[in-house]
Amino acid sequence: MIEDLNLAKNIIARRIAREFKSNQLVNLGIGLPTLVANHIPEGINVIFQSENGMIGMGPAPQPGEENPDITNAGGQLVSILPYGSYFDSATSFALIRGKHVEYTVLGALEVDQEGSLASWIIPGKKVPGMGGAMDLVVGAKNVIISTLHTERGKPKILKKCILPLTAKHVVNMIVTELAVFRVTPGGLALIEINKDSSIEEIKANTAADFIVSEQLKVMEV
Repeated sequence: MIEDLNLAKNIIARRIAREFKSNQLVNLGIGLPTLVANHIPEGINVIFQSENGMIGMGPAPQPGEENPDITNAGGQLVSILPYGSYFDSATSFALIRGKHVEYTVLGALEVDQEGSLASWIIPGKKVPGMGGAMDLVVGAKNVIISTLHTERGKPKILKKCILPLTAKHVVNMIVTELAVFRVTPGGLALIEINKDSSIEEIKANTAADFIVSEQLKVMEV
């Protein structure tokens, strides 16, 4: 396992950033997914949307350049690109529900081998609600889960989610610091592996059943 959490999170963000093509509309959830905006390869122009009402969201602002009025859906300070615009929540969710979002990148409390996602728990707890996730997972064309492989030593990729579900059978890809999985009709498939990990380590830290792709690759990070 990678002990440096900051390094692990940025490995995940860099790998996810390689999925996108220019001019695709991409939504980034709160927390770890927001790091993806900092790792878009040069020459790729991704259009980031935040469900609180923004298109053209840029990377985290440099120290001294923060604007307290420009935040993402999680209240984190972000930048906005020259072509960016702001609008109300009704317009924002019309983009999502209208199938205009190519990818949404979301965090997870749990995700399972069937592509089901649990990203919220009961009110009054640390994560009080699902936010826009329920709309995003059914409205976006592709759902990518960005998550550390384990939390406090316990696997986050399970056979079946235990916590309340955000949605069933909606996840297309799971990216952790150790591996990339794709959810397929035949089950969960391991398609990429961190060069510093091993299939044995991944099996030991994954509570789901998965197959190893015959075209298994090393993660590009």
